[in-house]
Amino acid sequence: ATFADFLEMAQHLHDTGYKDAAAVIAGSALEAHLRGLCTNAGIATESQKLAGTLTPKKADLLNSELCAANVYSKLDQKNITAWLDLRNKAAHGKYAEYQAEQVALQIAAVRDFIQRNPA
Repeated sequence: ATFADFLEMAQHLHDTGYKDAAAVIAGSALEAHLRGLCTNAGIATESQKLAGTLTPKKADLLNSELCAANVYSKLDQKNITAWLDLRNKAAHGKYAEYQAEQVALQIAAVRDFIQRNPA
């Protein structure tokens, strides 16, 4: 499935009253897209721990590194930080900290960002 499919899934969940699941799926599609942008830009998506094991980098770190590499603007970076924060609130059960309208904007904005920055 493509990221667009996940955004369609998020939109459907949102439209049927499941704002929390919609926020998580839209945020996950965004994170997967950031990983694709990193791969295209030659930015590692994993970091090596002391024991030598590789662990995936957090989405916020990928976002910072992509902006630093001029893959996209500081404004996009700040927006992505907010969209990831909304996803984290949903994923950690902080459902009262955001509204369904914010999830609708998150989905539309992530779709716009992915279209403007293909991986």
